[in-house]
Amino acid sequence: MRTFGLFLLVFLIGFVACKSSKTAKTTQTAMSEKATLEGEWELNYIILPGSSFEELYKEKKPVIRFDLTEQKFSGNTSCNSFAGKLKTDGPKIDFNEPFMMTKMFCPGEGENKFVETLKKVTTYSVSDGNTLNFISGDIGVMRFTRK
Repeated sequence: MRTFGLFLLVFLIGFVACKSSKTAKTTQTAMSEKATLEGEWELNYIILPGSSFEELYKEKKPVIRFDLTEQKFSGNTSCNSFAGKLKTDGPKIDFNEPFMMTKMFCPGEGENKFVETLKKVTTYSVSDGNTLNFISGDIGVMRFTRK
């Protein structure tokens, strides 16, 4: 009976240690993924049927900033400024909650294309620490470079 009790104690200690190790790794991975999102990013690609990137953003390229401490995002559409609450869960990201945006008149379609595409984004990935990809379903729809 004493041997069984000792065996049970060793088993439980091993089980708890294994479980906490997996949780720590999962938490660490999620935090490092989010940490790569932190900072300022400039748009260099947007999926655009019928328009070229250069035509839409002649004067100024859109920029997006992520503040993970405050859980906020902000930026510029190439014309108007915007800001909102950051909603992420692992690689999932959601820009569908209403966010604040200034209302200056903006010539061309660049701003509309940027905002419409941003609202379709479902996930993100960061490659090489300097390229941020926004994905809708399984299609890359926007790409940014770290500033």
